[in-house]
Amino acid sequence: MKHPLILGSTSPYRRELLSRLRIPFTVQSPHVDETPLPNETPADLAVRLAIAKARAVAERFPDSVVIGSDQVADLDGLPLGKPHTHERAVVQLQQMRGKTVIFQTAVAVVCLQSGFCQHDLAAVRVRFRGVDSLSDAEIEAYLHAEQPYDCAGSAKSEGLGITLLDAIDSDDPTALIGLPLIRTSRMLRAALA
Repeated sequence: MKHPLILGSTSPYRRELLSRLRIPFTVQSPHVDETPLPNETPADLAVRLAIAKARAVAERFPDSVVIGSDQVADLDGLPLGKPHTHERAVVQLQQMRGKTVIFQTAVAVVCLQSGFCQHDLAAVRVRFRGVDSLSDAEIEAYLHAEQPYDCAGSAKSEGLGITLLDAIDSDDPTALIGLPLIRTSRMLRAALA
C-alpha cells in the first residue's frame, strides 16, 4: 500500500466496521474538542468534527491516509451527542419518542502528503416508537441491558436498541452504527489509487 491507513477514532464500533473492508489499518486518537459552535447545525457539527479528527491525526502522520468520522443525532434541529450518563440517556430517549431523528454521520479522508481531502455526510432518518408504545420501563430496561452511553442519541441499533424503533431510512446502512462504509470505500479507492 502506497500510504498507510489510519482510523482517526478510538470508537470500537468504527474499528469493527472498518475491519469489514479487510484493509490493514492502525488506530490513533484524534484528540479533538467536540464542543458545538454557537448556532452550528448538527450536520455542520458532524462534518466539521470528522474533518478535524482526520486532520489532527494526519498532522502527526502526514504520509498516511487518515479516516475521521463523527455522528450527531439531530432532534428538531438540535444536536444530541453521547449521553455519557444513564440519566442523560433516559432524557434523550424520552425526547425522541414518537419523533423522527436524523443521525448525521460524517466521514473525512485526508492525506497531507498527497494533498487528498474529501468528506461526505450520510443522513439516516430514524423513527422512534411513540409514547403509547415505548414506556419509561422499556427505556430503563434497554439502557440497563445495552448501556449505550457512548452512542450519539443513546440509540444502539445494532443491538437491543432496534426494538425502540419503527423505521430506519438510509442509503448507507452502516452509517447509523458510526461509519458510512459505502462513502468511506468510495473515498478510500480515490485516496489509495
